[in-house]
Amino acid sequence: MNGSTGPIWVSTTRQRAMQEQPLSVSTLESSTDLEWSGARLQALRGFGGCFNELGWLPLQELGSEDREQVIRELFSPDELNLTFNRTPVGANDFAAGWYSYDETDGDYDLNHFSVDHDEQTLIPYIRQAQKYQPNMGLFASPWSPPTWMKRPKVYNFGRIDMSERNLSAYARYLLRYVREYDRRGIHIDQLHVQNEVFADQKFPSCLWSSDDMRIFIRDYLGPLFASEAPDTAIFLGTLNGPEDMKFGPGGMELENYNRYVDNILFDEDCRRFIAGIGYQWAGQHDIERTHLSWPEIELEQTESECGMGGNTWEYAEYIFSLINRYLRAGATCYTYWNMVLGQGVSTWGWRQNSLFSIDADTGQFTRNPEYYVMRHFSHYVRPGARLLDTRGHFSSMAAAFENPDGSVVVVAQNALDRTMPFSFSSRGGEGELGQGFQVILEPRSFNTFVL
Repeated sequence: MNGSTGPIWVSTTRQRAMQEQPLSVSTLESSTDLEWSGARLQALRGFGGCFNELGWLPLQELGSEDREQVIRELFSPDELNLTFNRTPVGANDFAAGWYSYDETDGDYDLNHFSVDHDEQTLIPYIRQAQKYQPNMGLFASPWSPPTWMKRPKVYNFGRIDMSERNLSAYARYLLRYVREYDRRGIHIDQLHVQNEVFADQKFPSCLWSSDDMRIFIRDYLGPLFASEAPDTAIFLGTLNGPEDMKFGPGGMELENYNRYVDNILFDEDCRRFIAGIGYQWAGQHDIERTHLSWPEIELEQTESECGMGGNTWEYAEYIFSLINRYLRAGATCYTYWNMVLGQGVSTWGWRQNSLFSIDADTGQFTRNPEYYVMRHFSHYVRPGARLLDTRGHFSSMAAAFENPDGSVVVVAQNALDRTMPFSFSSRGGEGELGQGFQVILEPRSFNTFVL
């Protein structure tokens, strides 16, 4: 079912990466490790990362051949194959500096709107990706509106001014962004209205209550995009926790995660404009419950957790578990955060992980452990693949997919410090494939099987 290549097994350990060998396939009556029930679940858009300025700038420190190799490895269908990616609307926390597309106070007619800033960084970054992914999907989200649209008038916290004049201008601001990018050959497939609606941060951010978000989408953004940009879907996102998230001495005090989403979606006049919901960070605790209540709404994972810049094997193991968790909870994509970093630190001091690290002193790049985690999924699981409903003792460490060409991909982790037997069977329930395999997984390994 894997075409002319035959079944394969690809494994990665701390010592060696992406080791390929033939896979012996047989008919298994059942498996207590991972067994397909016969049901097919959501179709996947794919895997991706975020185009950040602090990723593009270090790439310029490489020689032309090495720079092209990194871009090719990220986006080529023969390599990491990142097909569904993210870009910020204005400055984010990994921008070179803070900016918006119109910082002229009171410019409600947007006479001074311009995306020229992005011509130096984000737009060429995206165009480099388009060489290898001409049909690449792209979603966008603002971290902050222009400062003059907020109270107080700053990038790095506050709320939007909810006056009618201001909300109308902000909806048109977002429409202008989509149109200006379209004029440059970059189509924005989805607009996620606000990055991390609950985060009052030291970097560009903006708090939105569910009532404010509902009014903005229902009365301003939704009708405008339905009329003027129907090919750009509006997503409720990106959601990173409960509406009344707060922190105490022991950390975050968890509240009702359903309140924010339900307050918006139970307003039918608002819901008709919402194509889906994006979740990240603490949103992982909500996505499964949303999927139960609103199965008709598309769910996406919109930002991978970023670590502390150590790029350790242990954190890569955690990222594997996040990918598995989000996809099994109903997400149609998984989005990495920083694809490339130089020193790995933001302008405000947070050192983070990345797929590639670039050393400006030596002009060399390094593939980090999370690169291989992503590759175990993104290279083999193609856009349009269906998640297969599987059960078994490896369910928290494995998932199975059926590609559009009929090939079946099983991705499994052995998180233990010892070898583990692992089997997969497609004979359960109404399963029609009739194939399976039995192998021994190496300790602390990532594995992909293609049937």
